[in-house]
Amino acid sequence: MRIPCPHCGERDVQEFTYLGDAAPRRPDGLAATETAMFEYVYVRDNPRGLHEELWYHGAGCHAWLVVRRHTFTHVIESTIPAKGVGGTAA
Repeated sequence: MRIPCPHCGERDVQEFTYLGDAAPRRPDGLAATETAMFEYVYVRDNPRGLHEELWYHGAGCHAWLVVRRHTFTHVIESTIPAKGVGGTAA
């Protein structure tokens, strides 16, 4: 699989580290309940189809990316920098 990095161009997947689903948001600090933290850490969907994921380009520009990928065909629809996208890693 090749991932089109917005900074470096198309690169092999081996240059990247997969973090997971780009949708979960960390519960609010001290106000977070034990149940909310458990669900944030352990409860994940396993969708078949288009899915937004976080990837880190460690062997390139060191940027966090949001990759919109079809989980069955692995076709990548889009890749954008994660910085400033709804509270994701910067």
